[in-house]
Amino acid sequence: MKTAFLFAGQGSQYVGMGRNLANQIKESMDIFEKAQEVLDFDIKELCFQDESRRLNQTQYTQPAILTVSIAAFEAIKNHIKPDLVAGLSLGEYSALVASGALDFKDAVSLVRKRGQFMEEAVPEGIGGMRAVLGLSIEEVNSVLATIQNGIVEVANYNCPGQIVIAGEIDALDLAEEKLKEAGAKRILSLSVSGPFHTSMLKGAAKKLEKELEKINFKEPLIPVISNVGAKYIEIKEIKDTLKRQVMSSVYWEQSINKMLENGIDTFVELGPGKVLSGFIKKINRSVTVCNIEDMQSLEKTLDILGR
Repeated sequence: MKTAFLFAGQGSQYVGMGRNLANQIKESMDIFEKAQEVLDFDIKELCFQDESRRLNQTQYTQPAILTVSIAAFEAIKNHIKPDLVAGLSLGEYSALVASGALDFKDAVSLVRKRGQFMEEAVPEGIGGMRAVLGLSIEEVNSVLATIQNGIVEVANYNCPGQIVIAGEIDALDLAEEKLKEAGAKRILSLSVSGPFHTSMLKGAAKKLEKELEKINFKEPLIPVISNVGAKYIEIKEIKDTLKRQVMSSVYWEQSINKMLENGIDTFVELGPGKVLSGFIKKINRSVTVCNIEDMQSLEKTLDILGR
């Protein structure tokens, strides 16, 4: 068995995430305590209760998901050692922490700023993101190539039949019309604050670059496959890759296929929700897929994997 750990991205958050693990596993609670030391808000209140209703604001969402994901990693790491790690967009930071390349406290502080930069890059109401269901990569790219006025680009190649586009609202509206004409089954507006993973995030990438320069990355102890180009990331490439990732397409389907080519037959999703598990099942139905977000799913995963 060759195992990959996968880490959740933005959009998988929900109120109460991480509470069950933190209340029952000391190492998981320790992660919340460490996050609290570097954040300017109560991370446990945000994740467990969210009475302030900030969990869906990008600058809060990102450190929250990272913290829950690493809390899940702490719960499993002594039972299973992965052969590879990867994460969807924001999840790549969790993957780098799990690999030993990035200190957890540095990661929490970094993604807090990343979220702020992404929110500030494009004023609210100017851009957005939409999921296109039922068309191939080639069909979507062909339609987008015909749109001359405004910015609309592929943000995520999630899995067969699900591609996310992002850009300016008017260009997105036109793209939606043309994609439906081309045979798209459904097009769903995503509940995000901007057109992430497009050229419209160049400003955020520049600000993030300055913060990345302050971070001391280490050689990964576990290989990491990056969203940018769906390839193994080397220590000398980490800073530039994370800078480009903000404004580049997320090659998730291609990243999973790379892992399959490398013999991975078991995928464990760590963090809130089962979004990535759903993508994998659409990419390859013959592999084993588990997730860990609470004690019940942890015990189920250990049982399935015989640990």
